[in-house]
Amino acid sequence: MIAASRWPLIHLIVGAGIVSALQVGKAPAALATVQADLGLDLPTASWLLSAFALVGGIAGIAIGIAVDHVGARRMAIGGLLLQGVASAAGALMSGAAPLLASRLVEGVGFLAVAVAAPALIVAVARPRDLSRAFAEWGTFMPVGMAIVLLAAPILSAIGWRGFWLVNAAILLGYAIVLAVGTRAIAPAAGSRRSIAADIRDTLAARGPWLLCGLFAAFCAGYFAVFGFLPVILSDRLGVSAGTGGVLSAFAIAVNAIGNLVCGILLSRGVRRSHLLLIGFITIGICTFGILSTDVPGLAAYALCVLLSLICGIVPVALIDAAPRYAPRPDLVGATVGFLMQGNNIGLIIGPAAAGYIAGAFGWPAVSFAVALISAVAIFGALALARSAAGPRSAGEAARSKSAGLQRQCR
Repeated sequence: MIAASRWPLIHLIVGAGIVSALQVGKAPAALATVQADLGLDLPTASWLLSAFALVGGIAGIAIGIAVDHVGARRMAIGGLLLQGVASAAGALMSGAAPLLASRLVEGVGFLAVAVAAPALIVAVARPRDLSRAFAEWGTFMPVGMAIVLLAAPILSAIGWRGFWLVNAAILLGYAIVLAVGTRAIAPAAGSRRSIAADIRDTLAARGPWLLCGLFAAFCAGYFAVFGFLPVILSDRLGVSAGTGGVLSAFAIAVNAIGNLVCGILLSRGVRRSHLLLIGFITIGICTFGILSTDVPGLAAYALCVLLSLICGIVPVALIDAAPRYAPRPDLVGATVGFLMQGNNIGLIIGPAAAGYIAGAFGWPAVSFAVALISAVAIFGALALARSAAGPRSAGEAARSKSAGLQRQCR
C-alpha cells in the first residue's frame, strides 16, 4: 500500500499524457504538409483531425472497462507503445486510407493513456492531494497542444514523416521510462468480475451519465470557438495564419493555469458545483464577445484568453469528481472512460455544428448555440451537486477508492 503521495511519480504520469497529447496536435500542425504530399482533398484530410475524437466517442467506456480489468499501469504503458508503433507506421504510409488507419490506432492508444492515468493517480496520491494531482493531470492537453503548435520550425525542417518518426521515438522511449518509474506498483491477479455486469452497473448509475453529459457540453461549447480559433483570430485581428497559430497556442496554454487553480480551490474546500457554474457561465458570456462584430479584435482576443483561463477549471472539476461518483471503487476506470466518451462526443459535435451554423447564419449566430449548451450544462451541474455520492464522508470515499485502485493499477 502506498502511504504517501509520490509527486515525482505523479509528474511522470502527467508526462505520459503530455506526450500523448502531442499526437492529437501533430495532425492539425502538419495538415497542410500532409495534404500536399499525399494529394488529399480537404474533407479526406479533415478525418485525420477527427480520428481521435471518433475513437473516443465510440470506445470510451470500453477502454475504461479494460483499465478496470487489465490494470491501469499496463494500459497506460500499452497505450504509449501502441501510439508509438502506429506513429512510426504512419510515417511510412503513402495513401489516405492507411494513414487514417494508423491514426485510428493512435487514437486507441491515446484513449488508453487518458483513461488509465487518472486511475494511476488515484493509486499513488493521498486523498488530500487528489484534487491538486488531478489539476496537474488536467494540464496535459493544453501543454501538449501548445508544444505542438510551437513546433512548426521542426516540422518545416524534417517534414511530416520525420515529425511522425520523432513522435514515435518519444512515445516508445517514454513507455520505457513509465514502466521503470511505476514498477513499485506491484502487480496482482487479473479481475474475474463480469464485464457485462460492470458495464451495466456503470450505465445504471446517475453520476457517470451526468459527468459524461457535462463533459460533452463543455467540449461542444469550448471547441465550437477554439476549434476555429486560428481562423477567427486571423480574421478579427487581420494577422497571418502563422501569427494566428501562435496567438492560439498562447490562449490554449493559459488553460493550464486554470487547471492548476481549480485543483487549489478544490483542495481548499470550494464547492465543485460553484466552479462548474462559473465555467459554463463564462463560456456562454465570453462567446458573444469573441464572435460579435461589434467588439474590437484585441478585446475579442482578450476574451479568448479569459475564456481559456476560466474554462480550465471545468475538466479538472469533472475528472476530480469521477472517483467520487463511480458506482464502485473498482469502476473508476469505467467512469473515467464514460466521461472521456462524453468529451469526445462534444469534440465531434461542437466544431461540426459551429461550422454549419457559421456557414449558414454567420459567426455571431454560433454564440446563441453555445449559450444554449451552457444553459443546459448549468442545469446538469446543479443536478450533479444534488446527486448522492454515497453515505460515506468524502475522506472515507477517497480512501476506499484509493485502496481499490491500488489493487487494480498493475
